[in-house]
Amino acid sequence: MSQEKEIEIKNVLTLSEFVRLRDAFSLTGEDFHWQANTYFDTPRFDLRSNQSALRVRAKKGQYELTLKQPAEEGLLETNQSLTREEAERAISSGILPQGEVTHALSSFLSELTTLTSIGTLETRRASLPYQTGTLFLDHSVYLGTEDYEIELEGNRMKEVENWLEELMKQYGIPRRTTPNKIQRFFTRKQEIED
Repeated sequence: MSQEKEIEIKNVLTLSEFVRLRDAFSLTGEDFHWQANTYFDTPRFDLRSNQSALRVRAKKGQYELTLKQPAEEGLLETNQSLTREEAERAISSGILPQGEVTHALSSFLSELTTLTSIGTLETRRASLPYQTGTLFLDHSVYLGTEDYEIELEGNRMKEVENWLEELMKQYGIPRRTTPNKIQRFFTRKQEIED
């Protein structure tokens, strides 16, 4: 089983702040790579109410099914590689292949057959080593909107919080409460449906 702890912090950016950081780190268009996250939930939003998220990520011709669940610090990610056919079947029908993710899901979701795709978020992402972790710059497009963010990953929450605080201060960017991508996706979906 492929499980890992994810310790990350994000800050949403304006376009001009995104460009400022992109230029400061000498990133070019070639440094940004496309990926698509298709998110799933049940009609009663059982995953969301358990503070969990389920996605299929397509990136560089590879497909991965990921369940994110709350952990003592950060998130616990359960990952499972998929074939293209398995990914397409999951996206079109909500039917997941048996494996690590369905095993983890069954601990709190009794009816896996009620899973359905709720939409796709596409991102152009650049990543680079930063301190002892990783810095990501993302430009995401979903449900008729787009946003920009910086994300820092490391080994301890206090560590990544300090890195972000220093970076935002250095580049004159305000700290903003930043929900993760799936939360922003859900919020936008609700705005559209209301």
